[in-house]
Amino acid sequence: MGVVDLRSDTVTRPSPGMRKAIAEAQVGDDVFGDDPTVNRLQEKVASLLGQEAAIYVPSGTMANQTAIRAQTQPGDEIIAHADSHIYHYEAGAPAGLSGCSLRLLGGERGLFHPEDVRTAVRPADSHYPRSALVVVENTHNRGGGSIWPVDQIASIREVADEHGLRMHLDGARLLNACVATGHSPHEYTRHFDTVAICFSKGLGAPVGSAVAGSAEIIQRVHRFRKMFGGGMRQAGIIAAGALYALEHNVDRLAEDHANAKHLANALAEMPGVSIDPSTVETNIVYFDVDEAIGTAQSFCDALHERGVWILPLAPQRVRAVTHLDVSRGDINRAIIAVRDVLNSLAA
Repeated sequence: MGVVDLRSDTVTRPSPGMRKAIAEAQVGDDVFGDDPTVNRLQEKVASLLGQEAAIYVPSGTMANQTAIRAQTQPGDEIIAHADSHIYHYEAGAPAGLSGCSLRLLGGERGLFHPEDVRTAVRPADSHYPRSALVVVENTHNRGGGSIWPVDQIASIREVADEHGLRMHLDGARLLNACVATGHSPHEYTRHFDTVAICFSKGLGAPVGSAVAGSAEIIQRVHRFRKMFGGGMRQAGIIAAGALYALEHNVDRLAEDHANAKHLANALAEMPGVSIDPSTVETNIVYFDVDEAIGTAQSFCDALHERGVWILPLAPQRVRAVTHLDVSRGDINRAIIAVRDVLNSLAA
């Protein structure tokens, strides 16, 4: 039997159908704007997200950071949750690439409230940075794949408008939120000036993300994509994988959610593990191992030897992520392996 890889939904491999689409992709020079597959993808993304235009970029980090750079000036401040991807996992890029500081908010499972934003907005005083942009991450990675309520986003938009702030949606896993709630993408995205979406996570494409927004903003994003080194040539080869993912792999995200819930329910019954299954809304499962069992690292090392790969993220905290390369049978194998490891470490 092969490895059950639950480290991330970025580990997926192209299916035979996706590989065929990639092999047969029509290509051109995207820097000149004449790659037909890239153009088709960009048009599809703009339509899907209810925006005027979209641009294909190599990674989720570049999607977020070009959107930030296009809507801020050096010395500005960005309002975001303290557990945001742009803060933890993008190498200090808001400061390094855009010259922006971050005003970090609290809030359970990565979600904050309108009053948090109102309180965080800086006074119009030359001593302070200028509050310029609010960033929302939906679903929220470090929040355990948590989903933002649409009404909460709408209320934050009202506060942003009161203070002349723009809003960016880090929607790397936005379609997970849509599949889980039944909301259309537009119900979320209509509240934002820019939206980033990722194809190489749950959707299963090998490479790429996109930024969507007004034609004017996307033109600025295009410039910063070039500045940050993201201009690609015959990019239709990889864009074809993203197109295939949008056309074939969205509805099946529900399977990943069901597998994550199945895993969470099983973990909740095991001594030595702490988890609330009700918090598992999409495909990300966070849980803690008791100190009596050992550290998260030693727990994951023991699982690795049994062919189940998951990530230790803190001394006692572990993350497992379901995806299209993991079946219900694989999840059951992982459950058995976790139970065996817990028994062996507790002995």
